[in-house]
Amino acid sequence: MISAFAFHGYPEKSIGYFSLLQQSRIIPNKYTFTIVLKACVGLMDLNKGKQVHSMIYRMGFESELSVANALIDMYGKCGNTEYARLVFNVMVERDIVSWTSMIHSYANTGKIEESFILFEKMRLEGIRPNDFTWNIMIAGYARKGDCDTAFMLLSKMNKEGLTPDLVTWNAMISGFVQSHRSTEALALVQDMLDAGVKPNEVTLTGLLPLCGLIDSVSRGKEIHGLVYRLEFFANVFVSSALIDMYSRCGSVEEAWNVFSSVTFKNIASWNAMIGCYGKHGRVEHAIKLFEKMQYEGVLPNEVTLTSLLSACSHAGLVERGLKIFWSIEESYGVRARKEHYACVIDLLCRVGRLEEAYNIIKDMPTEITDSIIGAFFSGCKVYTRRDLAEKMTKDILHMDLKKPEGLVALSNIYAAEGEWENVENVRSMMKGKGLNKMPGSSRL
Repeated sequence: MISAFAFHGYPEKSIGYFSLLQQSRIIPNKYTFTIVLKACVGLMDLNKGKQVHSMIYRMGFESELSVANALIDMYGKCGNTEYARLVFNVMVERDIVSWTSMIHSYANTGKIEESFILFEKMRLEGIRPNDFTWNIMIAGYARKGDCDTAFMLLSKMNKEGLTPDLVTWNAMISGFVQSHRSTEALALVQDMLDAGVKPNEVTLTGLLPLCGLIDSVSRGKEIHGLVYRLEFFANVFVSSALIDMYSRCGSVEEAWNVFSSVTFKNIASWNAMIGCYGKHGRVEHAIKLFEKMQYEGVLPNEVTLTSLLSACSHAGLVERGLKIFWSIEESYGVRARKEHYACVIDLLCRVGRLEEAYNIIKDMPTEITDSIIGAFFSGCKVYTRRDLAEKMTKDILHMDLKKPEGLVALSNIYAAEGEWENVENVRSMMKGKGLNKMPGSSRL
């Protein structure tokens, strides 16, 4: 019963039957504990897992290989790599499952370097990694953006006669796309097809942004055709990715054709189309679609409102944008975030309403970002509001900025007026805060 519920997606009931077992006179064995630990993973309940670990220790099952492997798996998937490593370190005997579980634990929490150290150590100890171990390593590096290492591991895996699974292919393709390495991403898709692996919705969703990067609507249409052939069009994530792809390629009408033909639309579909209209200056279309979305009972989220405010900013619709911004929480039940503040500051600074922008920045309940400061100083430069720029400079001294754009803009204001002493003061402030402007370069 414990096993049946654990393996069929009812971890609470599995734990419940384990509790009944404890109340009886029957003593659990090592198989019981491996199953219960799986149920703890299903619940993502680290504390429950620790309680089970305590029982395992008291009953002397910790030295059992299968139980120790289950403990590593539980701690790793519940995000506690330190406890997983403690179990791993005291194991007298380790098999491929032990090593792979520990490697997966590190990769799962983004510690891919530690995974690689264990991966190499495992091979030195004469244990040959299986396809699952290879897949973990390759996918981990791909997700981190280290495509070269991922590709190197993929080549080694192929030489050992093992084949990557679909998850690994998807991670590789997505990693290369996110790293703007379009040619390699397309080559990987072909390699995957040549290997007889059929792409799924995740493959296509990860691949579609590539068309925007290379500005190739024809390539996007080829993938669109593949979506139809594989019958993935009903998937809302794929259709949203198609809308976004056509938007990035400048094909607004094609994006609308996809949107209007989707039977079931979720918030991502609406956001993609509203964002498409806003990005291409069709603000009235974006606002009408926003109103239609609400009429159809779909509640806007943070992304919807960011897209709408950004559209108002680029179109110079100040009052419309301010009306939306000031009613975000009351009308839409969304708490204003830094992205919304960035849009409204940009909106005000574009039209020279810098006092309003300054007062909003001063009263912001959220983190003040570098982009907000940069937009404000750029507005000060355009509208020659040195007084407000200097007031903001004093405020900046108490902020933890990560990028220098705002202070660079202030330095440029002083430089335009020939006040080189103030330019030097700003540069000194940047050095004091550890901010460095990326050096420019030119090619002859």
